[in-house]
This record gives sequence, structure tokens and C-alpha cells, in this order.
Amino acid sequence: MGLLLVTATGICSMMGASINVIPFMIQKNVPGIGPYVVPAFLFAAIPAIFAAYAYAILSSAMPRAGGSYLYASRGLSPYLGFIASFSQWFGLSIVIGVISYIIVPFIRDVFFNLGFMNISDFLEIGSVRLTISLLLIWLFVLVNIVGGKVYKNTLIPMLVIMFVLGSIVLITGLVYDQNDFINSVLNSENRVIEPISNIKFDWKIFLTAATLMFSSFIGFDAIAQTGNEAKNPTKNIPRAILLAIFIVASYYILFTISVYNIVPWSFVADESITKDITAPGLLSYVLPQFWGILIIIGAAIALINDLPAMILSVSRLMFAWAKDNIFPNRVALIHSKFNTPYIAIILVGVVASIGAIGSHFAGDFFLGIDIMVTSMMINFLLMCVTLISIQRVNFKLFRNITVIKNRTIQLFIGYTGTLIILVFLIIHTYKDLSSNVEEWYFHSTYIYLIVMTIASIYFALRWKTVQVKNKNTFKTLPVE
Repeated sequence: MGLLLVTATGICSMMGASINVIPFMIQKNVPGIGPYVVPAFLFAAIPAIFAAYAYAILSSAMPRAGGSYLYASRGLSPYLGFIASFSQWFGLSIVIGVISYIIVPFIRDVFFNLGFMNISDFLEIGSVRLTISLLLIWLFVLVNIVGGKVYKNTLIPMLVIMFVLGSIVLITGLVYDQNDFINSVLNSENRVIEPISNIKFDWKIFLTAATLMFSSFIGFDAIAQTGNEAKNPTKNIPRAILLAIFIVASYYILFTISVYNIVPWSFVADESITKDITAPGLLSYVLPQFWGILIIIGAAIALINDLPAMILSVSRLMFAWAKDNIFPNRVALIHSKFNTPYIAIILVGVVASIGAIGSHFAGDFFLGIDIMVTSMMINFLLMCVTLISIQRVNFKLFRNITVIKNRTIQLFIGYTGTLIILVFLIIHTYKDLSSNVEEWYFHSTYIYLIVMTIASIYFALRWKTVQVKNKNTFKTLPVE
């Protein structure tokens, strides 16, 4: 995998629901955020950027598959390395299912705009939506198992199409404004929209929204999982991480500004209460049918493109655990023909399917998003802590760092990132525990704690076996 494909893996893991759904459904999940979505988006990028730099620095010293697991297990502690990566694995595996579930409304909107109302209504049926999402998961499980050119020829063309069709949104934001949207809704639905110009800024609401928007910047860690497959990984993986985070962050902001420049936030908030809304669905009011459909197709491709990259990412975590004997060696088995860790990939498909089924029965995909946010905040927090501790814990690997070698700057990134991400985690946890839900298991924090408790017990039971097999495992890098 060259720099282009490695960077594409990160970009495709980040873009999709993050840009086409979350900035608009946030109006439902965090009532009162109103016109402050873009500032919340910008604020949410701050901890992600610090985490990205921590990843880039650590990846230059440890260019192997396993990413966060490898970094924390060698630079902090084996247990925390497992917890950091299991947190990531669980959160991202669940969100693969969530994304597959979100894709269906985009397909629905294509048929709606083409005038096929019966098909559009059919896709609103819960069982149909769930079935399609499960089929998508297992299609890309197969793509990952076959790997090689199939993976590349799936990812790169869709990446190009995603950006080309997404650029229509940016241009639309320059051509149309809110008056065009208001008139269009009046003419097509006889609805009168009265934009709300002033709303009181609330720091509590703003910070709560920012913690959820943080989920939009999760995905660049997929790049760190390509260590065994990337060309010149010591240089290309850090470069790809930083390229991905800055390209995607810039695109996110421009895209969101474009949509909210056309669609009044009050309309978005009202619509989000009754149905899952998307950027293409909103813009279809002002765009000619042909261009509206193109945007919806582009958004659907962006979502679909999440799946192969994210499946690759989390399957390599399981592969790394198995190589260190934390998971059974069978999980690290390589397919004799395709040379991919097929057992690990299949297990990811199983957990992702649970995520899709959970989204279906919860009736709100934000439960899966909440779980992912909690998981990845803890993961990123431990990466920043690892950057602080690696010199003391594993000086040999610390000396391998080739990106930002100045220790003072490393510590600034580590301590500042730790503090900011910890604040975000506290806010997110408070928001989750204080929310009114029908059942206790709709609190993502409880689900996360149960899963992490099970993971901790499993690690404790497995630890003796790991120590007996190789006492020096966690001081050195795995063999390529």
C-alpha cells in the first residue's frame, strides 16, 4: 500500500455519516445547538488534531499492524494497550453496523427524488432497512478477505467519486441562499418557514454537541493499522495520518457551512425530530432533480466507502492481539490464497451485524455513535498518555521516533491532548448518564463499562499464558 492508498484508507474511514448525517441530526440529539453547529465542529477538531499528532509520532517508532494496541502495549502497559485497542475495536465494530444502517435512507432519497414513492416507502420498513444493512456489511467483509487489488479498486474509485460529487454541495452553497430554500419549500409543499435569527448561546449545549461532533474526526487511526502492509511505513504512515486529518477537517467545515447557508437551522431541527435527515435530502429542495440525485449518490458512496476501510482497520487489531497470544492464534490465520487475516475479518462482520441490529431495535443510531465516541475518546486519551510515558517505559522504542523528535514538543502534545480529551470525555459521559431513556441499556456508558469489564476479565485470565510464551513480547515490535 503506497501513500495514496494508506491515506485513502484513513479518509474513507472518517467521511460518510460524519459529514452527511451527524451535522444535521445533531439538532435532534442536542436540542438548542441551533446555529452553532459549525463552531462546535471546529471546536471538536481540537482534541482530534492532538490525538492525530500523538498517533503520527508513535507510528514512526512502531510501524506495525495493531496501531493503538501496539503503541500503548509497548509504551504504556500491556493491559492498557489491550483496553485502549479493545475500546477502539468495540466502538468501531459497532459503528460499522450503524453506518450500514444509515446508508438505506440515502438509497430511499434517490428513489424519492426519482418519483418512485412505493419503493421509497418500502425502504422505510424496518426489516427491509436492516436486511439491506446486513447485506452491505457482509459484502465488504468479502472484499476485505479477497483484499489486494479488489480492495484498492473498490476504495480509490469511490474516493474520487465521493469528492467529485461532494464538490457539488460546496458549489451549491455559493449559488443558493436561505431565501431560495424558503421559496422552494413554499412552492413544493405549501409550507411557510420563518427562520429564527437569534438564539441564546449555551456553553453546556455547545460542549455537549462538540463531544458528539468529535466522532466525525475518528477514523485516521485506520491508517495506523496498515503498518505491515504499507510501503515505507516509518514515513508514509505519519504523513498519511496528518494528511487525512487536515484534508477531512477542511472538507467537513466547508461542506457544513454550505448546507447551513442554504437550509435554515430551524428547519433542520424540526425535520430531525420526525425522521433521519441527510444533507442531500435537504438540498434536494433547491437543486434540479438531476443534481440532487447526484449529491445523494455521492453521499451514499461516501457512506459505503466507510465500510471496507473500517473493516480493514479493526480486523488488524484482532490480528495483532492474536500475534501476541492475547487472542487465540487461530484469529491470526492468514488465508492461503488471498493472504489476509480472514478469521479476524469475519469476526468483525459478526460484531458489526450486532451494531446494525442494535441500531434497528434502539430506533436511534446515535446510541451506536455514543458508544463509539466513548470508546475512541478513551483510546485517544491513552495514546496521548503513551506519548508522555514511552521514554520511561520503553526507551529503546522511544529512540526510534522520527516525527517531531523534540521531547518538549512531544510532552506538550501529550499533556495538552490528555487534558482536552479528558474534559471532552467527562462532558460526554455526563450528557449520556443524565439523558432520559426508556431502558438502562440505552445509556452508552453502561454498555461500554460492561464490555470493558468483560475485556478486563478476559485479559486477566489470558495474561499468564502470554507471559509464559514470551516474557519480552511487550518490549519489542512483532516480527513483520
